Amino acid sequence: MLRIFRNAILDKRITRKTFSFSAIAAKRYVIKDHYEFDQKVINSDNPVIVNFHAEWCDPCKILTPKMTELLEPSEEIDLAIVDVDDNAELVHTFEVKAVPAILAFRNGVVVDKFIGLVDANMIENLIGKLTKKKAT
Repeated sequence: MLRIFRNAILDKRITRKTFSFSAIAAKRYVIKDHYEFDQKVINSDNPVIVNFHAEWCDPCKILTPKMTELLEPSEEIDLAIVDVDDNAELVHTFEVKAVPAILAFRNGVVVDKFIGLVDANMIENLIGKLTKKKAT
């Protein structure tokens, strides 16, 4: 989406490329607590890939944008981001021992997972599995 803003002080037009929030909101969630996790992941009609990450984790800084990029074209799979430092209860519930940790959920159940920084092919295979099973 292209938006044009007028700066009244400088009296000039500023063109800025922005994304519609509604288009992104259905795809990526930043989970803040257990209640939100239940609402957006466990009760989701779509399969959800949950990325347990930490701000201090260098591999997480590589994996999180890669996951977002690979899931962008897919409208059938959502991405939920869980910060392990802010969500100790979820970390304990799903027995996350290292980050990054990726769990794939369908109908509220973990159907696949992997730990650590993996290549794009492994992520694409996971997306493919979730997409195929939803179609059947």
